[in-house]
Amino acid sequence: MRKVFGVLSVVYLLLLSCNEDKLDVPKSFDNPEIPVDMPAGFPELNSAFDQNKPTKYGVELGEKLFQEVMLSANNTISCASCHQQARAFTDGKVQALGIHERVGLRNTPPIQNVAFMKHYNWDGNTLQLEKQPLVPIITHEEMNSSIVEVIDKLNTVSAYKDLFEKAFGDEEITPERIYKSLAQYEYTLVSANSKYDRVKRREGETFTETEARGYLVFQEKCEGCHGGMLFTDQSFRNVGFPLNPSSEEAGRARVTGNPADLMSFRVPSLRNAEFTAPYGSFGQFSTLKSVLDYFDNGVLEADNLDPILKENGNRIPLSEQEKYDLIAFINTLSDPEFVGR
Repeated sequence: MRKVFGVLSVVYLLLLSCNEDKLDVPKSFDNPEIPVDMPAGFPELNSAFDQNKPTKYGVELGEKLFQEVMLSANNTISCASCHQQARAFTDGKVQALGIHERVGLRNTPPIQNVAFMKHYNWDGNTLQLEKQPLVPIITHEEMNSSIVEVIDKLNTVSAYKDLFEKAFGDEEITPERIYKSLAQYEYTLVSANSKYDRVKRREGETFTETEARGYLVFQEKCEGCHGGMLFTDQSFRNVGFPLNPSSEEAGRARVTGNPADLMSFRVPSLRNAEFTAPYGSFGQFSTLKSVLDYFDNGVLEADNLDPILKENGNRIPLSEQEKYDLIAFINTLSDPEFVGR
């Protein structure tokens, strides 16, 4: 009897082991990585990219979530509401408008070439794109929701369960999967086919005389901050722009707590600037010409004003012809294909 019991025990343990193995082995699924354009001369990818490379269904899911109004409390605001492709993923507003037309603190920044950025947002408070989506979801002036509420809504839509299964191997909807898929989609938003790019690649195009003069002005007076293929050095600088009247604004100092960072903001990229007006951290300037006029006339004094400006009497002197030429050059950084125009 003991012998029979021993044999049955061994069989039971083997069956239990097999069942445990089946539970531990993830369901196989076909979700291949998709290539992301890596333009020549662009900086290194953000360090988080390698842990969340874009996949076929991850990007498809991320794009659908990007357009999804259920991310907001009253189902009226999506990521795409503020990040419109035709405006290089900005919104044309002075300050972002969220749920119930609530006015945000700052101007909506573009999200082009984010795979190559080291910091996100005007003050650089986010270092990984995967950690960004929760902020607008829970912010009172933006979507005013919660990730729990968002998941509850998504779980009522069978199409989302199918997509999560295709992207991650099962239909479970989790915060991490939402953030990862949104980031995967945004990683694919690469803009590198402007006239400037084609000229540099020697694809048969050349600058006009005006654009060529503007390029020389840019190299002399703008490249110190807007250098490199992203047309931003990704630094934080106080350039003496008109101050946001909100008591909540402190620029980079909101993140670091360092008075030396007061009213310093991430240098914006000039790519597709033609489409991203108004300009400045809270939309202080309606046109590129007004930005250049301000620099020419003199900026606000500050203890931490950028040395480039301090050394030039708090201004960047520009003639009217130089402004005209410079704007013509900046417009060569426009990528109509990227914005769908």
